[in-house]
Amino acid sequence: MSPTSSEPFFRDAGTGPGVVCLHANASTSAQWRGLIDLLAPTCRVLAPDLYGAGKSPEWSSDRHISLHDEAAFIEPVLARAGTPLALVGHSYGAAVALIAALAAPTRLRALVLYEPPLFSLLDAETPPPNEADEIRRVVREASGAVEAGDLDAAARRFIDYWMGDGSWEQMPEIEHFDLSPCEGDYTRCALTPRNGSDLRPRVFDLARERGWPVRELTRSRHTLEDIYVRLTRPEEEET
Repeated sequence: MSPTSSEPFFRDAGTGPGVVCLHANASTSAQWRGLIDLLAPTCRVLAPDLYGAGKSPEWSSDRHISLHDEAAFIEPVLARAGTPLALVGHSYGAAVALIAALAAPTRLRALVLYEPPLFSLLDAETPPPNEADEIRRVVREASGAVEAGDLDAAARRFIDYWMGDGSWEQMPEIEHFDLSPCEGDYTRCALTPRNGSDLRPRVFDLARERGWPVRELTRSRHTLEDIYVRLTRPEEEET
C-alpha cells in the first residue's frame, strides 16, 4: 500500500492470522518476499518499509530518530494486522519489534527475533573493549564510504562483516541492495541502540507471563523456512 506523509508503505498479502515483518537496517520490506510467499496461503502478511527505507517517507525531525519513533510509525500496520498478531523482526527491525511488543503486549501471539542488535547487552556483560567495538568500527567505516560516495564499498563492508569475507561479491547482482536512501545518514540506517540493555529480559519476562512462543534466532544461517516453521508450528523446539 502506498505511503502518506505520516504512514509507511507496506506490502500486504494473504488472508488469515496477521503477521507483521520488520526489515533490517539498510534494507526494505522487499527482504520478506520469500517469507510472504510461504505464509500468504494461510496468513495475512504485512511488511512495512521503516522510515527512509523503500517507499516510506523520510524522518523529518531534526531530533535523532529513536526505536520508539519507528514503533509509532508502524502502528497503522500493526492495527491492520489485527489481534492477536505475530511479529517478526530482523536486525534493526528486531529492535523495533521489541519496543512494539513492550508497548502493547496483549496484541501479540508470537514474537520472532532474528539478530536483534542490542549491542548494549555486550557492554553490560563485558565492559569495553569488547565485540561491540568491532561492530561500531564497521558502522564508522561504512559511514565513511557512504560520505565519500562509494556506496558499493559501504555495502560490501557491511555485508562481509555480518556474512563473512567475500559474501558481497558472491551475492547475485539482483540481491545487491541500494544504499542511496542512506546517503549522508548511514549512521541512522545502521543504528545500534545504546539504551536497550533491559529490553530483551523484559520481553522474555512478558513472554513467560503470557505464554508467547518466542524464538530468538542467532549465530547461524537460518532460512526463511526456519522462520515459517516457528510461525506455523510454535510448539516445536529448536534443535
